[in-house]
Amino acid sequence: MGAGLALAQAYYEEVVAPTLARRCPDTVYAAARTGHGSEVLGLDDALSQDHDWGLRLQLFVAPDEVERVEAALGSHLPASFRGHPTRFAFTGQDTPRLGIDITTVADFVHERLGFDPTQAPSPTDWLSVSGQAALEVTGGAVFTDPTGELSRVRESLTWYPEDLWRYVVACDWLRLDQELPLMGRAADRGDELGSRVIAARLVDIAMHLAFLLGRRWPPYSKWRGTLFSRPPVSGTVQPHLEKVLTAADARARYDALESALKALATLQHEVGLPSLDRPLVPFWDRPYLQVDQSLVPAILDTIASPEVRALPAGVGSIEQHTDNVDVLVSAERRRAAVAH
Repeated sequence: MGAGLALAQAYYEEVVAPTLARRCPDTVYAAARTGHGSEVLGLDDALSQDHDWGLRLQLFVAPDEVERVEAALGSHLPASFRGHPTRFAFTGQDTPRLGIDITTVADFVHERLGFDPTQAPSPTDWLSVSGQAALEVTGGAVFTDPTGELSRVRESLTWYPEDLWRYVVACDWLRLDQELPLMGRAADRGDELGSRVIAARLVDIAMHLAFLLGRRWPPYSKWRGTLFSRPPVSGTVQPHLEKVLTAADARARYDALESALKALATLQHEVGLPSLDRPLVPFWDRPYLQVDQSLVPAILDTIASPEVRALPAGVGSIEQHTDNVDVLVSAERRRAAVAH
């Protein structure tokens, strides 16, 4: 447990819980540190403490208890705990406030997802979830949850349903195929910068595919490389992807990328999805590579759900649609973007 989570737990156990026991003894609540913040992923460090870090946690109560709990804590919590202020101004705000979000489980989940994952979500619901949004619900730590409502939500968002998992894996292979030949073609035309830009995009897709095959939600870009480097995601893939980004020419990029995708294909076989020993083949009679055209149909053919089989083959999840931050941070915009 990182410093931020440990501080949140101590704050809850030593200050918040005793205050609620005295002032709201009949209130049933769950307490956790989840939602936004690097400490939710256990990745906070000394630099993280320069803004929006400190005595933060979430309390989940019944709708008619929100104001009562806010009033009790606002009036009776101390000014500081372990040298940290209990009230501070968040980014974009001028007025200090308690770093405790008091809400309902339903409102918390709706804000981050736009749907209830415990109520048979549709394929479109699932495809609207970014990895970061999922981690803001499933990450962090739960300190108490007497009704189990919060825990059920977190458990229901552990991973995609089987058929949707296969679908998004197939989509990443299609995304790789769409630009693989272009990396070499750009270089052959003397566009070394363009070739490197395409290579970087392909590396990002390969990293996303590795997260999918490892059944791990990918965080947003700041933390993606950090969590990618941890087993079981990176495995033998990371050194090859690093070589793609440092390669001096397109041929060396292809060699490194081919090695990385072979490693991913091996992992894909190990997790029980259709795969190939050599996922890349020559692109016509040109000196470029493409994904073997039998691979994606082989994956899609294993999908049983008619609803998932009817999804557009190369469109995928919201993260496979776009990397636009203003879309990805909004549940409403994410859901609108994947509506078919």
